[in-house]
This record gives sequence, structure tokens and C-alpha cells, in this order.
Amino acid sequence: MRRGLTEGAQVGRIEMKLRKASQLFDTLDPSPFRETDLAIQAEEYIVDRALEFSDRVHIEIVIYLPPDELRKTNVSDIAAAVRYYFGLRSQAVSRELSELFKTGRLSLVVGMVILFICLLLGWSFSQRMTEGPFSRVFSESFLILGWVAIWKPSEIFLYAWPPVAARIKLFDRLSGATVLLDEDDTVSSTAEGASG
Repeated sequence: MRRGLTEGAQVGRIEMKLRKASQLFDTLDPSPFRETDLAIQAEEYIVDRALEFSDRVHIEIVIYLPPDELRKTNVSDIAAAVRYYFGLRSQAVSRELSELFKTGRLSLVVGMVILFICLLLGWSFSQRMTEGPFSRVFSESFLILGWVAIWKPSEIFLYAWPPVAARIKLFDRLSGATVLLDEDDTVSSTAEGASG
């Protein structure tokens, strides 16, 4: 397997050499051919290589097959199946992001209520107890507990969602990739493939 930028036009090329087209797909998936999952190794390889390209670069996936295998392979079916798979991955990760934001909103409401209660309790203890180390410890403990309660929503809204959004963008780019099949005489029927 190789990858690289084509000359002139900004196209990121991901090249894969396979013995058989079936190596590209999960053989245990009972779905119709165009809806079959990619093999884990094939998906990881394509995703890893796509991450090396700039967001502005169009992705082209070139799958090299031996001449006899290429003749019996329907190019449009393979291309459609690869694009369809990454389209489904984009939708799944979009749902994951929506669920993350839903969890974040709920956590934020709960966290803000707990923070408010903790601040109120801390202020109440400091008013009722005489000034001293114990009143200070109680007051600070409630403050810390309140801030801990909003840690989860803070993490979600500040740090957790950008990587998920980046995966959606990557899968969208891969679902729009140009998928080509080409002949490779150097690959014999006993040669090692991407997932074999």
C-alpha cells in the first residue's frame, strides 16, 4: 500500500494493493454488497492515510488488483460500497456528537444546580460558624465540590467535541472520495494484500 499527493492538482492519493476485491470488505457482514462494512484493516489504513492530507485536498482511493481479479470485479459497485460505508460512518459519528452535546447540556444543568447549592451551603456555614479553620474548611469544601460538579460539562464543551467533529469531517471527505480500480500485474494471486 502506498499513498501520496498527485502532481499539479491537489489530490491526495491512497493506494492499496490487494489479491482480491473481497479483502476490502468484512466477510462476516451479512448486509447486501453495497452496504457491507469495510474490513477493519482496510478502514484503518484508509483513515490513517487520509489524516496525512490537508483538509483542502480531494482524496482519491486507488485499489490495485491482479488483472484476472480486476476483470471479474464491478468497479462501480466497489466505489459505491466504499463511499457508502464512509457516509454511514459519518452519520454514526454525527449521532455520537449529538448524544455528546445532549449529555453535556444535561450535565451542565445538573452541575450548575449543584454548584449553586454548594455555594449557598458554603456561605451558610461560614455565616453560622465562628471564623476559624473549620468554618474555612467547610466553606472551601463546598466550593470545591461545586466546581467538581461542573467539570464534566466543561470537559465536553471545551475538549471532547472537537475530535469527534474532526472525525465527521474526515468521514465526509472519504464518502466523497474518488474510488478507482486499476490493474497491477506485479500482484500475483499468492501476493500479500492489505488485510491478508
